[in-house]
Amino acid sequence: MLAPPSMPDEPHPDTTSARATVRSALAEGRAWLEPVELSALLGAWGIPTPPLAMAADPRAAADAARDILQDHDAVALKIQSQDLPHKSDVGGVALDLDSPGAVLAEASAMLERIATKAPEARIDGFLVQAMVRRRHARELIAGIAEDDVFGPVIVFGAGGITVEVDPDSALELPPLHLGLARELVSRTRVARRLAAFRNVPAADIDAVARVLVRLSQLAADLPEIRELDLNPLLADADGVIAVDARARISACGDCSGLPHGEANPRFSIRPYPTSMEGDLALRDGTRMRVRPVRPDDEQRLEAFFAAVDAEDLRQRFFSPLRRVSRGFIARLTQVDYARNIVLVALDGHDAVSGIAQIHADPEGREGEYAILLRSALKGRGLGWALMRCLLKQASRAGLERITGEVLRENPSMLAMCRELGFSVQPDAEDPLLLHVGLDVADVDLDALPAHREARE
Repeated sequence: MLAPPSMPDEPHPDTTSARATVRSALAEGRAWLEPVELSALLGAWGIPTPPLAMAADPRAAADAARDILQDHDAVALKIQSQDLPHKSDVGGVALDLDSPGAVLAEASAMLERIATKAPEARIDGFLVQAMVRRRHARELIAGIAEDDVFGPVIVFGAGGITVEVDPDSALELPPLHLGLARELVSRTRVARRLAAFRNVPAADIDAVARVLVRLSQLAADLPEIRELDLNPLLADADGVIAVDARARISACGDCSGLPHGEANPRFSIRPYPTSMEGDLALRDGTRMRVRPVRPDDEQRLEAFFAAVDAEDLRQRFFSPLRRVSRGFIARLTQVDYARNIVLVALDGHDAVSGIAQIHADPEGREGEYAILLRSALKGRGLGWALMRCLLKQASRAGLERITGEVLRENPSMLAMCRELGFSVQPDAEDPLLLHVGLDVADVDLDALPAHREARE
C-alpha cells in the first residue's frame, strides 16, 4: 500500500555498447571483466569510481601514474590476477604512492613478493588508481549475487577486509526502488554507523540507496553479469564512491531473442518492461506517450481519477464511487509485470489521459481487460488506440484470450468490442452485464486501423 519515492534524474545508459563490451569479453573466453571495462560500465549506470588505468608492467604503471597524479595527490597500485582474489594477502596492494618513481619501485617489489608467496599466480598486469581520501567514510559492500532458486539478488552490508570474518549483510530481490533500497540498508548492523555520531556527520543514505537501485537496474539490463562486488563502497556526507570492484560474467543462454528493452529473464520479479513504451496518435493528430505504469505514478493517477466523471467511474467499476481510494491506486501502480499489463497514456504535460489494463490468470492464458479515459477526452479515439496497444502487448505476452465485462448501458465500449470482433454474451446472473471475449490469435494487428471513426 506504500507508494515508494521516485528515482530522480536516473541515468539512461547505453545498453547496446555495454552489452557489446560484455559479449566481447565472453568471446575472448574471459570470466571476469577488466577493471577499466567495469569502471566504464559502473559510470554508465551512475555509480562513481576513481580514475584508473591498466598497465602491463612496472614501467607502464609509472607512466599511468604520471597522468593520474596531475589531478590527484597520490595513487594506489594493485596487482591484477584472476588467481589472486585477495590481493592484499600476498602484498599485491600499495597505497599512497605520490610519484611515478615510487610506483615503479613498488610495482617491481610487488612482482618479487608475489613470485615468492604465490608463484603459481598468473599476472595480468597492474591497476593504477587515484587515491580516495575520505576521513569519515564508512566501508560498505554492495553488489549482485546469483541464487540457485531466485536468480539475481542485490547484496548490501559492511565492507572492507573483514567482510568474510564478521559478515553483516542483507539481501533483496530486484527490481528495487528507493523505498526498498532504504529498507535493505536498515536490515544490517552497519546501518547504525551511517547515522551521525560524536563529530562524524551522517553518511548520505540516499546516495547509498541510489547505488543499490542502479545495481538492480544494471542486473536487469546485463543478464550476463552473474556476480558484481563493490568493496569497499565508501559512504560519507558527500556521497559514495566504489573504490574497488569486480564482476564475473557468463553467457546468458535464455537471453537470445529477447525484445529490445526486455530485462533479465532470470529475475524472480519481472522488472519494468521498457519494451512496452511507445507513442500513439488520436484522430485529430494529437500524440501521446504510452508506457507501463510505475510506482511513482501515484500522484498522476490521483489527478487522473479526480478528472473522471462519476458516471464514467460507475461504468468502469459497476458501482457509484465518490473517489478512488489511495490503496487501490497504490496497488495499481505496483504491479507484477509478468501478470499485469497496465498502460498509461500521458499528454504533453505528463498528465495521465487514459489507463488500460489486462490482468492475466495464473496460467498466463487468459486476461481480463479494462479501459478508462479522462471524461473530457472521450470521442477522440484514445480508447481505440489504447485497446490496440493492449492487444499488441497481450499477443507479445502469449495470452490466448481477452475477456471483459461491460454494462449494457455502455454503448460506445460495446460498439468498439463488436468492431474488433469480440463475442458478446449476456450474464446469466446479472441482466445489466454483458461478457465480451476475443481470441488474440484472431486479431490481425497489422490490419487493425490506427483510428476508429465511430464515436467512443
